[in-house]
Amino acid sequence: MIARVATEIAADRLFDYAVPEALAPRLLPGQRVRVPFGHRVIDAYVVELLEREEGRVYKEESIGKREERAGEMLPGLAPELPHASSEKPPLSLKPLLALEDDVPYLTPPLIALARWMADYTCAPFELTLRCMLPAAVRSREIKPKEQLYVEPVAGTFDLTRRQSELLDGLRRVGGGWLHALTREFACTPQTLKALAEKGAAVIERRQMRRDPLANRKVLPTRPMALMDEQAAALGVILAALESGARAPSPADAPRGPSTAGEGARAPDSPPKPVLLFGVTGSGKTEVYLQAIARALERGQGAIVLVPEIALTPQTVQRFASRFGSRIAVLHSALSDGERFDEWHRIRTGEAVVVVGPRSAVFAPVRNLGLIVVDEEHEPSYKQDEAPRYNARDVAVMRGHFERCAVVLGSATPAMETWLNVQKGKYTLTRLTRRVAGRPMPRVHVVDLRIETAKTGHAQIFSGVLLEALKLRLERGEQSILFLNRRGYANSLTCPSCGFTSSCDDCSVAYTYHQADACLRCHICGGWRPVPEACPECGDRAFKYAGFGTQRVEQALQKCFPLARVLRMDADVTARKHSHDELLSIFKSGRADILIGTQMIAKGLDFPNVTLVGVLSADTSLHMPDFRAAERTYQLLAQVSGRAGRAELPGEVFVQTYSPDHFAVRAAASDEGFEAFAAQELADRREGAYPPYTHLVCLTFRGESEERVRFAAERCAREVSAAAGSSALQISEVCPAPLARAKGLYRYQLLLRAPTTRAVTRPLRGVLAKLPLPAGVSIAVDVDALSIV
Repeated sequence: MIARVATEIAADRLFDYAVPEALAPRLLPGQRVRVPFGHRVIDAYVVELLEREEGRVYKEESIGKREERAGEMLPGLAPELPHASSEKPPLSLKPLLALEDDVPYLTPPLIALARWMADYTCAPFELTLRCMLPAAVRSREIKPKEQLYVEPVAGTFDLTRRQSELLDGLRRVGGGWLHALTREFACTPQTLKALAEKGAAVIERRQMRRDPLANRKVLPTRPMALMDEQAAALGVILAALESGARAPSPADAPRGPSTAGEGARAPDSPPKPVLLFGVTGSGKTEVYLQAIARALERGQGAIVLVPEIALTPQTVQRFASRFGSRIAVLHSALSDGERFDEWHRIRTGEAVVVVGPRSAVFAPVRNLGLIVVDEEHEPSYKQDEAPRYNARDVAVMRGHFERCAVVLGSATPAMETWLNVQKGKYTLTRLTRRVAGRPMPRVHVVDLRIETAKTGHAQIFSGVLLEALKLRLERGEQSILFLNRRGYANSLTCPSCGFTSSCDDCSVAYTYHQADACLRCHICGGWRPVPEACPECGDRAFKYAGFGTQRVEQALQKCFPLARVLRMDADVTARKHSHDELLSIFKSGRADILIGTQMIAKGLDFPNVTLVGVLSADTSLHMPDFRAAERTYQLLAQVSGRAGRAELPGEVFVQTYSPDHFAVRAAASDEGFEAFAAQELADRREGAYPPYTHLVCLTFRGESEERVRFAAERCAREVSAAAGSSALQISEVCPAPLARAKGLYRYQLLLRAPTTRAVTRPLRGVLAKLPLPAGVSIAVDVDALSIV
């Protein structure tokens, strides 16, 4: 038998090894093995197992050389596994040295998913495999934690009075960890060990779970009664859940254009993804919970994706309350030990429900039945380093390979998702009303042009917003103020000569942070003290232009000295569990006003919040990006949804200099999303922008601007020649909107085509042979969400 393996080294090829007879009965695809590699011994993962064929010679083949992709779904179907192996004949292959674990680290559907990701994102196959396995799992240094466990023994023993009391207490609690029992019973370890010496207890080393939920109080909850719309939505999801019976093989993939756009589904094809399109506060989470409960009844597991760690505390609380110890949490704030233990609990089947941000889509859940992508429109689902995958799209493709149900939930779906609904590729189910018939908040658009004309200068708070805040404070109600800009001021500018203090390594102005009285770059993290005078003209009268969350906090304290104000942004949430602590303070009523960036804009549920103020809707509206209107609408609609989620009605005030923009009008109107989507998709179609085309952004970086530009221009010529007369549109090479970052110059090349294959097929060939100048690197972003 021959094992075809992927190594930890990103060589973009697979290698063949002979399987010793002693290992053959236990070897499975996806297992981690030890292999000789040159003069070293390294870890590798089994991708395929092949039977020896007499006289056959295996030749290495680049993973980039693949069969034509089998049609396009979202956005494509994975090809057959590639053939890549050693140039040596089978009899001279080096043998596998060891098998690390009997339980595979990767299942066949995950291996197939890695193949699709590598093909789709133009990334090395080994890199896509590695992103499926947390660093703590791949590391050989992280081990299970073991502690001494004390367990009482039945019977009577010759004990002292104190020892008898301890034994009674030990029997009452049923045993426990030695270090915890010493605190509970106010005794020393030697006292408990004396019980073991007399046979009254057993002390042994056991594996101890490092539980990320250990310090949280989780009270069990029961399913809630559903409204008619919720029950109908649950029925649609359960139909998809029950239609998935087996994982499809690559042969199931259609060999040609997908018929999903016509609403057809072959009898053997996986269930269509379901878009749960529900207004904020309509009870989407309860629908998820009951759908997952049904999956568990069927002996299946589930994955729930949330866009950011800021949403995780409340979400995890709800899922842990419903499913108890069967839940596992995966996110970047866990310690290496916690991540190691949680991942292995999932792999062994101890945990069957996984909650986490984008990387949780790769959780090795056994018999996966359901994947939920909450707030599916969120850009944070996009990985910003290779492989640059979108977790929403990966979830859809994993659903295809696992033949499981996929639910995409949002009050403001992405344009790509909405177009798939219109084409019949996705099933739509709606929640149009809030739970218990609660009204949607009233939205008021405040024209800052009029407010500025009244006072003669720009204001942080309009008069109507200040009055609304005052009224909530008098009533004992809570308010949320949203501004997607941290720091105190956007820039430090000299009014005499116009000098603006900018970062030397990035093409952006420094942001002034009053908390530590310094200028900070939000790109590279660099900082410098505030100069005493202008470096250009010597004037000491600096002007702080613009405002951020720190300045809003200070201004609010001046307007309402007795108000308890809480700020939540990246500057105050760097410490572990800081999100949980701040949200707990606000939910308990110990703060009146919460100021925050986009981390507070969605997913949070505070019953006493009746007012939301958007301080500047223009922050994202006028970005040089074709998605600016979509992102603005989504942020406005999502942050507005934080108001009036309980019995008390809510109000929203949106401050803007562009009150007539259709994204702002749609966010404030009853027609809402569908009116916005109709105009936005019409504009996208006319301009041939996604979702009607697929956009690939190539970013070239390097310390020498001349070399970076030369590499980008050469790549453009090579791609143009490789594409020939295809429908591929190639932009001019130009500096990126962020022309310099962290000391590196940045140039961009944008490619657009009706299908990803039309872009990636010529691009892969060019990248495989493109010689880059020294010090120049290239980043490939397929279906780019941002071109900054």
